[in-house]
Amino acid sequence: MGKRNLPVGIEFYKKIIDEDYYYVDKTLMIKELIDRQSYVSLFTRPRRFGKTLALDMIKTFFEQELDDRGNKIDNSHYFDGMKIVLAGERYMQNMGRYPVVFLSLKSAKQPDMATAVWMIKKQIANEYIRHRYVLGSDAMLESEKELFQKIMALSDDDKLYADAIAFLSKCLAKYHGQKTIILIDEYDVPLENAYFAGFYKEMSDFLRSLMESSLKTNVDLKFAVITGCIVSANAEPLEEVALLHRKIVGSIFTGLNNLNVISIISDSFAEYFGFTQLEVSGLLEYYDLGDKTEEVRKWYDGYCFGKAEVYNPWSVTGFLNGIIADKVVYPRPYWANTSSNSIIKELIEKANDSVKAELEDLMSQKTITKPLREEITYEDIHSSSDNLWNFLLFTGYLKVAGSYFDGMQAYVTMTIPNTEIRYIYENHIMEWLKQRMKAVDFSDMYDALLKGDAEGVEGAVKGCLKRCISFYDEKETFYHGFMIGVLANLGEYRLLSNRETGDGRADLILKPLDEQKPAVVLELKYASDGRKLEEECDNALRQIEEKHYTDELAEDGCSGIIKYGICFYKKSCKVKCDRS
Repeated sequence: MGKRNLPVGIEFYKKIIDEDYYYVDKTLMIKELIDRQSYVSLFTRPRRFGKTLALDMIKTFFEQELDDRGNKIDNSHYFDGMKIVLAGERYMQNMGRYPVVFLSLKSAKQPDMATAVWMIKKQIANEYIRHRYVLGSDAMLESEKELFQKIMALSDDDKLYADAIAFLSKCLAKYHGQKTIILIDEYDVPLENAYFAGFYKEMSDFLRSLMESSLKTNVDLKFAVITGCIVSANAEPLEEVALLHRKIVGSIFTGLNNLNVISIISDSFAEYFGFTQLEVSGLLEYYDLGDKTEEVRKWYDGYCFGKAEVYNPWSVTGFLNGIIADKVVYPRPYWANTSSNSIIKELIEKANDSVKAELEDLMSQKTITKPLREEITYEDIHSSSDNLWNFLLFTGYLKVAGSYFDGMQAYVTMTIPNTEIRYIYENHIMEWLKQRMKAVDFSDMYDALLKGDAEGVEGAVKGCLKRCISFYDEKETFYHGFMIGVLANLGEYRLLSNRETGDGRADLILKPLDEQKPAVVLELKYASDGRKLEEECDNALRQIEEKHYTDELAEDGCSGIIKYGICFYKKSCKVKCDRS
């Protein structure tokens, strides 16, 4: 019997079960929801950590689902063998009991307000269509049926949608004789998009009306579950339900009873988003990939939600599927490629000296400690560096390494979670460096380089290093990329990187288009101790000779070859030259 396929990118619970994909059983989240009996729960987790799938699983369990004619659909078989079944009858008696409204706001990521609102209206209309069986109920007034049909038909009157979710929950409660469960996925996607696109306030006003009527003044609400990446604050649309007022040590200023905000620092529900070590071990064992344990841990582990350590589920699934389906045996940055990572780009481009120093600490695998700010808005991200670092924490670009409370304020120690996230920082730093290098005049350095003037090259490189971000993780990759940026504008030369020549790969080769001009071979080293700079330069020059890096250039008829050994240590370097 073959192995089950991995549900890469599949966010529909029924599809995973129907088509027999491998499912990491998170159904005990249902038990915890019932036990806690929270009126409105907001879960904030980084993107691609299973929020949509969790909501769809909750919907499948609780919903009294009906077809177009009002006939009940039995979904009980979707939970056969799942952990929630073993939890007992107290929990199972809630299965298929309630009407459910499910609204995803992902599609509101649009270039202008009109299109974004249209997409939200379309999602609402789709829920009306899904529940159109209520139009056959005698319990609904004719005026209610008319309004229902207008909203379902995507009316041009935006005002009809201000309380459309609340109105739908009222219609469903009338039909089913049970209060309605409301599930809202990715509530902050429209806000993030509107912030960057320039219509933040208008979107905030629109969503405030929608959320307030649905979650605060809705007498037909059983409970609600909302997901997003950050906890909103101040002008955000969930302010009226007190999602904005969560503070540290349980102090919640609330306008709504039984509100439950579950962020990445909360202990409750911690294991239901992301994969635990036990779950990852089960996956690796099932697919006979136990030998990949250390690679998976290094690349995709490292997140801390409450007291639970979890792996990035999107990346783990992508990595395993890559091995199984595509025979790609090396880890790749799967999560890194799911968005533009624009917040990292902004961090690097706008960094002042203080932020640069802290970024350097993070890149050298150190930590930074900041006041905890859960109540962040998109408008406030750049108002202080503390807000910026907190935003990176809550969106998955940093992780909690420790915390303490000084009697007035909570502080959190942050670090980069794993190799995949480090890749994102490195990639954007290198791109930033390349752009900066384009604006620098390196003509004096180029002259020195082609004359064999090691002292002149060293002075120019040192000056450039001092103006740039560097990170000290004992890797040559940063300095390799740095030198590519420095040499990129040297005219009449081809720049070859890691070119296989002789008995190995030279770090950098400058091959002249005119054979009468000298060729240049550069071997780069990184010293773990500043006192070893000269020694490592000698090792670099020796490597060029022993590995015959110049043989191909000589065979191509280059009239002269200049060899450089360059060793870096933090923001300093040593350059040695050999023209023999």
